Amino acid sequence: MIDKKTLVRWDKKYVWHPFTQMQEWEGDPDIAVIERAEGPYLLDIDGNRYLDAVSSLWVNLHGHTNEHMNRAIVEQLSKVAHSTMLGLSNVPSIVLAKRLMELLPKNLVKVFYSDNGSTAVEVAIKMAYLYWQYAKGEKRSTFVKFDGSYHGDTIGSVSVGGIKIFHEKFGELCFETLEAPYPFCYRCPKNLDKSSCLKECFSEFENIIDKNSKKIAAVIIEPLVQCAAGIRTAPSGFLQFVESVCKRYGFLLITDEVATGFGRTGKMFAIEHENVTPDFLAIAKGISGGYLPLAATVTTQKVYDAFLGKYEDFKTFFHGHTYTGNPLACASAIASLEIFEKEQTIENLPPKMEALSKGLKKFWELQITGDIRQVGLIAGVELVKNRKTKEPFEPKHKVGQRVCRRARKYGVISRPLSDVLVFFPPLCCSTDEIAEICDGMFKATKDVLKELKDSGVI
Repeated sequence: MIDKKTLVRWDKKYVWHPFTQMQEWEGDPDIAVIERAEGPYLLDIDGNRYLDAVSSLWVNLHGHTNEHMNRAIVEQLSKVAHSTMLGLSNVPSIVLAKRLMELLPKNLVKVFYSDNGSTAVEVAIKMAYLYWQYAKGEKRSTFVKFDGSYHGDTIGSVSVGGIKIFHEKFGELCFETLEAPYPFCYRCPKNLDKSSCLKECFSEFENIIDKNSKKIAAVIIEPLVQCAAGIRTAPSGFLQFVESVCKRYGFLLITDEVATGFGRTGKMFAIEHENVTPDFLAIAKGISGGYLPLAATVTTQKVYDAFLGKYEDFKTFFHGHTYTGNPLACASAIASLEIFEKEQTIENLPPKMEALSKGLKKFWELQITGDIRQVGLIAGVELVKNRKTKEPFEPKHKVGQRVCRRARKYGVISRPLSDVLVFFPPLCCSTDEIAEICDGMFKATKDVLKELKDSGVI
């Protein structure tokens, strides 16, 4: 077996990590190297055991090394690991598509597979763009996005993203979009009262739509919560309003459930909370239970029909991926859905959501807690320098990073979004394990608060 010292040396010499300032990483004397996992726990090469508080980047649902998941993948592996879907099909991809139809709104009837959230969104963008040309004879290339949105890292998905620190450096490569306000009440740019501000967001969105109605192809939104923006939750009714405007003007609606899908919000899909029926649903992350790369863009018969024609019409959707509909990944997704049904995963979520809510309340004891936001088993605690004024910490203090690093001492692995602590536990966690996650993160935050006071930062 290769020792940790050698692995760390190789990592720092050869590996470039995503969303990581590598100069700091190379200088880190104690990086964690994960070797094994079981249930909601990760185990590093030193034998330390951690609760996986962010589900290995929001993907793991039923736990690591789940027996049913493992068995399904091994059984499929004995048949075929991969074959192309260009001109062929395979059993798991067909069965999975049928199973998804049983869960989704009745208007969504066609599944186009890819392999990650960015590509699921990219597919929806391309389909929406071509739909107007093929079905309506119109060239519409304008997409409406929301500030703070995150839809992935390919250039198309970056174009419809709204997080400046992630996206503005690629601005010259992106196509133009229209940006509407997302109702983030905690940091309302107009300092409106929370009880009456929704109307303002409604009207701003509709004004943008009305002024540009002749050129808009689609509106894209993360339903209920913008996860990557710092767990920004939308007030009840906003998603339904966006859908109503799209229908009134005849635009297409893309809902990005890459992060919110598969039970995270307390229902299988976030759109169910407001009975929304989009034209496109982008899903990934939890679709395979957190085991293998898989994504899907699900759309309507109307969109699908626009691409039908003779061979020489060249209306084929010229887009695809080598691992589209990969049999192993689809088999893992089928197994995941079987667990949902067998273990009544959705039905058993309410006490877990309550445990998370209860565990988060203690953070109000700490003066640097500015806001706590939660939807289902997704939550964020925003840390600020001054609770009254909402003044943030300067980035150089890396408060969120320091808390998550300290949390390892208390047996919790997490990853912040700037100074927002993220809670995204596997659905399989018990109420006690959720309480442990909250307790570990609380203790870590309390430790860092003391450091901030001792150093004169606050």
